[in-house]
Amino acid sequence: MTPSPAQPAVSPDVLLTGTARRYDLDWLRIGAILILLFYHTGMIYVSWGWHIKSTEHSQPMEEVMRWLHRWRMPLLFFISGGGTWFALRKRTYGRYAGERFRRLFVPLVFGMFVVVPPQIYIEWLFRERFAGSYLDFYPEVFRFQSYRDGGQGGAFSWHHLWFICYLFFYSLLSIPVFRWLKSDRGQRTIDRLAHLLDRPGGALALVVPLWLNDLVLGGFFPNETHALIDDWAYFMKNLLLFWYGYVLVSRVAFWQLLTDQRRIFLAATVVCTVILYGWRATISDETTEASAVLRTLYSFNSIGLTWFSVLATVGYGYRYLNVNKPILPHLTEAVYPFYILHQTVIVVIGYWALNKLKLGVWGGFWFISLSSLALCVLLYVALIRPLKPLRVVFGLK
Repeated sequence: MTPSPAQPAVSPDVLLTGTARRYDLDWLRIGAILILLFYHTGMIYVSWGWHIKSTEHSQPMEEVMRWLHRWRMPLLFFISGGGTWFALRKRTYGRYAGERFRRLFVPLVFGMFVVVPPQIYIEWLFRERFAGSYLDFYPEVFRFQSYRDGGQGGAFSWHHLWFICYLFFYSLLSIPVFRWLKSDRGQRTIDRLAHLLDRPGGALALVVPLWLNDLVLGGFFPNETHALIDDWAYFMKNLLLFWYGYVLVSRVAFWQLLTDQRRIFLAATVVCTVILYGWRATISDETTEASAVLRTLYSFNSIGLTWFSVLATVGYGYRYLNVNKPILPHLTEAVYPFYILHQTVIVVIGYWALNKLKLGVWGGFWFISLSSLALCVLLYVALIRPLKPLRVVFGLK
């Protein structure tokens, strides 16, 4: 029964006092980052620009990756928002900010000076922009000239670590929002949200702020750059997803509501997926780009696909993955340094494989993916996990 407007939608005992852990969010984070390794290997074999490229491309791989692009990083930002709610149950805001500095900013700086430069060096070799040794190249980093797509510009960049950069800013900028959400006025706002969520498919309506962000900022910043200063539409979209994760994890009743309605979210995801591929099969990219109306409709469908697929994933995740296993704490710890390392390892192995082996698209994809996975695991087990200085710079406790 839907509560009357005068009543809290959720009883006070489940507002911010629960002690349950969401193991499903841990499993989903692990799965999403593992998929990211295969996604970035796939970037070698599709038509989109990347740091190294095969002369052979796979259109089916590209179409699968087109869908994954709309799901993988938004899911990680949503999960990060949910994890923030759990973190703030046991920490003051000052302690939380200090931890975010240690676990996000320190690895970001370390990555920009140690992990990312080999990628730029390999790309410069690949594009025949540079022919010397890595020792000859490395001083280029300290010229602090920004990297640009296609290996242009300088050798200073965060590359795939943009996710850590954005998450660091989200974490600190959101502290006033989190304080307000815990206030009486903030809780009344969440009560009103609970009425919406209590309706079948009500959470689908939360796509509206994402659409408004696209309308207001998308025209000014249409491209996803990961460069922060010219990426405000994408920055705000993921900030909204981060806040959604925080709010929708903050009440135990929300967990079950999303799970009970998971089939609705899955159906909405399927509809948006059919529209996406049907559109691509019948309307050319040139036609879409030439019309502001078509661009907006295509973008709205993409954003809908993002939000509905995240809801479906979280709903099904809580239903089937909210279980602890002995290996889970070990995987949860390993997944962060794995993320920091994985793209550099892919670029290094991929460059060698493209130059030394003739494996074709799928042979090369699987060889580079599995070799990169094995090397990342080896580096974590042999070096990062046991050595305290490396634990610090890779953001581990």
